[in-house]
Amino acid sequence: MKLKECCTIIAGQSPESSTYNIDGNGLPFFQGKAEFGGLYPTIKNFCSQPKKIAEKNDILLSVRAPIGPTNLAPSRVCIGRGLSAIRPNPSILHLKFLLYFFRYIEKFLSEKGTGTTFKAITQDVVKNIEVPEMSLEEQERIVNRIEELFSELDSAVETLKKTKEQLAVYRQSVLKDAFGSIEHKIKLAELAERIFDGPFGSNLKSIDYISEGIRVVRLENLKEGWFDDSKQSFVSEEKYETIKSHTVYPSDLIMSTFISDSIKVCQMPSYINYAVNKADCIGIRLKLESVTREYVMYYLLSRKACMDLEHQIHGATRPRVNTTQIKQLHVPICSLDEQKKIVSQIESRLSVCDNIEKTVSEALSQADVMRQSILKKAFEGGL
Repeated sequence: MKLKECCTIIAGQSPESSTYNIDGNGLPFFQGKAEFGGLYPTIKNFCSQPKKIAEKNDILLSVRAPIGPTNLAPSRVCIGRGLSAIRPNPSILHLKFLLYFFRYIEKFLSEKGTGTTFKAITQDVVKNIEVPEMSLEEQERIVNRIEELFSELDSAVETLKKTKEQLAVYRQSVLKDAFGSIEHKIKLAELAERIFDGPFGSNLKSIDYISEGIRVVRLENLKEGWFDDSKQSFVSEEKYETIKSHTVYPSDLIMSTFISDSIKVCQMPSYINYAVNKADCIGIRLKLESVTREYVMYYLLSRKACMDLEHQIHGATRPRVNTTQIKQLHVPICSLDEQKKIVSQIESRLSVCDNIEKTVSEALSQADVMRQSILKKAFEGGL
C-alpha cells in the first residue's frame, strides 16, 4: 500500500522569520534532519506562529539535503520545509514498524532526490512510498525482533567503547612509566629551533583553498600521535608565497592549539615535502642534536604535559594555548641514547595496543552496517 493510504502526511513549511525567537515563546522549531537513530540537536529557535505542526512521536522525515534521515518528534513542534511529519494510522501500521522501514529505505529515498543547488524529494514521492502490508501482529513481531538484535548490537558496541577507554588508560600508564623517573627538566623553547603558529585572520581564508597545490595542514589532520590524511586542503603557489614563513616540513612536529583532556600532536608525514600550518596548529622545529622528535612527541601526548598546559589556561571556556605557553612547557630530558631507548620501549608496548585499537575501531565502524543488515533482513523476510 502507498504511504498516503495509511498515514497522515504533513509537509513542513517555514514560518515568517519575524516569528522566530530564542525565549521559548511558542513551539520548538525544527528545520532539518536528526542523525540516524540519534537525537535532535539542542533547540535553538522557537516559533510563536507556526504554520505546520508535528505532534509528539510523529515520524519526522528529512526531505532535503540530506534526504532520508528520520526520527520521532520529541514533543509538539513546528516543522520547516526541510521536514515532513508522518503519522501512521494505528489500526493499520505500528509506529516503530514504519520508523524502522524508513530507516531501511533511507538510501533509496536519498537516490530519489532532485535539484541543482541541493537535493530534495517532492511530497508526491513521499506520498507514493510503498509500505509493506501485513498484520499488526506480524509488524509487532518484526519490531520486537529488530529491537532485540539492536539491543545485542548496542551491548557489543558499549563493550568496544569501554575497551577503547581502557586502551587510552593503558597508553597513559605507558607514558607515565617512561617519563616518570626523569628528574632533569628543560623548557621546550631551549630544545627547539623554532616554535610558530599559522597565518591568522585574513592572511588565510577558506576562499583561498583550491583543489590542488601547496598543502595546508589543518586541525582535522592532527591526531594523538598520527597524521590523518583523509581531509586535504591546498593553496596556490602565489598564495603560498605570501604565507611561506609558516612552512612546516617532515622534520617538524605539529600540535593543536586546543587542549581538552589530551594533546593532538604528530609528526609531519614524509610524503608531504612541505606545507603551511593553519592558525590553530603550532609547528615545533626541534634541535635534533639534543632531542629526538619521537621523544618530544610522546611526552606531549602524556597526561603530565596536558595537565601542565591546562594549568596555564585555567578558566578558559575553550582551552587554547599559544606559542608563548608552549615554549614555557618543561620537558624531562636525558641523553640521546636514553631517549632512543625510551622511545623504543614506548613503541614496543604501544604497538600491541595499536593493533587492538585498530581491531576495535574496525568493529565499531561496522556497527551501522550491521544495523542496516538487520533492517534488510527484517523487511525482506529474513527475520
